[in-house]
Amino acid sequence: MVLQSPHVDIRRADDRLATRLPWLYSHHSFSFGNHWDAANTHFGLLLVSNDDIVRPGTGFETHPHRDMEIVTWVLRGSLVHQDSEGNKGIIYPGLAQRMSAGTGILHSEKNDAWKINGQPVHDDPVRFIQMWVVPDQDGIEPGYEQLDIEDQLLRGGLVPVASGMAGHRDATAIRIKQKDAALYASRMAQASSVLLPDAPYVHLFVARGAVDLEGAGRLEEGDAARITGAEGQIVTADGNAEILVWEMRSELPEGH
Repeated sequence: MVLQSPHVDIRRADDRLATRLPWLYSHHSFSFGNHWDAANTHFGLLLVSNDDIVRPGTGFETHPHRDMEIVTWVLRGSLVHQDSEGNKGIIYPGLAQRMSAGTGILHSEKNDAWKINGQPVHDDPVRFIQMWVVPDQDGIEPGYEQLDIEDQLLRGGLVPVASGMAGHRDATAIRIKQKDAALYASRMAQASSVLLPDAPYVHLFVARGAVDLEGAGRLEEGDAARITGAEGQIVTADGNAEILVWEMRSELPEGH
């Protein structure tokens, strides 16, 4: 049930928990790994939103996941994916990618510096946002999907990236196994605006640049707004910006 008036909870970039390793610099919007805050475990169906920077020639070695829908969105550079189901892919800006962990999957994600004659082609870090939502049910078959949506992003507006909602079947780049959640992205030019979804739970993350959220003010890069009882607030870009928006029709079931 949508509340009569929306409640907006602003979370600033500098207040996020952070992991600093020689090869990784990661900001966590929610409790993650060794960083635990009982008051900040999720919002709606969203459990993880990690803002990761990985040095070239390094990355996440093969590790397991289970019963989770994982969406990765690259902002800069490229990320090489391989998993135990035989899927391989290079994820880059404008490519939507989803991995369904289901009954169990192993995968790695690396910023491989491709080499020619033994020399690396690039030495740039990769920056990406990785987001996890719970699936409709546990124990589904693992899966993988990716699709380039650069052309849609160039047209502007709020572009559906990943969804399990029935009404998005023909409009969304990739499908997730969660009927109450959808992810959108928008690359915004100066002074352009988008209308947020009208939903019980909306999570707005400023991936690049700065925006103004109607009724809440300015949000800088790395800031997020958790909107409960959203009523279609307007987001306006202050310069070039990129945002990620989760629309969620329910919240995390008890026991997760």
